[in-house]
Amino acid sequence: MTPGTLAAPATPRLRQHVPGFPRRDRCLIMGIVNVTPDSFSDGGTYLAAASAIHHGLALARAGADIIDVGGESTRPGARRVAAAEEERRVLPVIRELSAAGLTVTVDTTRSRVAEAALAAGGAGINDISGGLADPAMARLAADAHVPYIAMHWRGLSRDMQQRAVYTDVVAEVTAELRARLESLLQTGVDRQQVVLDPGLGFAKQPAHNWQLLNRLAELRALGQPVLIGASRKAFLGTLLRSGDRTPAPPARDMATAAVSALAAAAGAYCVRVHDVPPTLDAVRVAAEWTASHSDPAPSKEVQ
Repeated sequence: MTPGTLAAPATPRLRQHVPGFPRRDRCLIMGIVNVTPDSFSDGGTYLAAASAIHHGLALARAGADIIDVGGESTRPGARRVAAAEEERRVLPVIRELSAAGLTVTVDTTRSRVAEAALAAGGAGINDISGGLADPAMARLAADAHVPYIAMHWRGLSRDMQQRAVYTDVVAEVTAELRARLESLLQTGVDRQQVVLDPGLGFAKQPAHNWQLLNRLAELRALGQPVLIGASRKAFLGTLLRSGDRTPAPPARDMATAAVSALAAAAGAYCVRVHDVPPTLDAVRVAAEWTASHSDPAPSKEVQ
């Protein structure tokens, strides 16, 4: 297939596989390790390398298939940190988790950090900018031949919400992801490496996120595995708000699991979450749901 030619999507029953990631008969689970002082959900909790390593191992024991390690907060309004500081935070964690046999990705927009993370044992790259923040990232992904998660992105966290203007958010996000995919393929990235992420919460208002989830089939029509990252995000807090009270991020985990189940049943390849056990149950239910829906019930002989 030539670069830029988009394949037909797989059905939810036919689970896609990305070489370098575990093979499962269900939606994969990516567990989040934020080695930062200011992430929206758990800022500072795992800033120390020892705490982050312990947390990553715990996520894997709980059932996470992939551990995603990030050293720079991407919450709305967040300011950038120096590349050297980002490396200082993530490399010891990636090195130890990889040495323990875990599949680890680095959450970064910088090719320098990604290259160092891969050298430390990382198995893939999770780039919220889809290669737009650093022109060298696509070439690194192509040369390293590792899984590359490309998210829909319209700019840095400090002002991204000002860019949340759409006429048809699903059509526009799909078109922009198609453009990113074609650019990656033309740079030499293998199609089998690429996972697409619609970027819930990134330059999106709450209604935009729900529309993207509801029309997941249109994103899957690009022919690539799709990752959904809804965990604990503000649009869930908005939904669950009672009076003047918005639940804190950890109180959104059951809503996250519900979204994970629905996304998995709709054919999502992977969900990225903070709390693994409820989501593991959710994607197992979704796998059984879709399998039962696809398989006709055995006929009964008439006596």
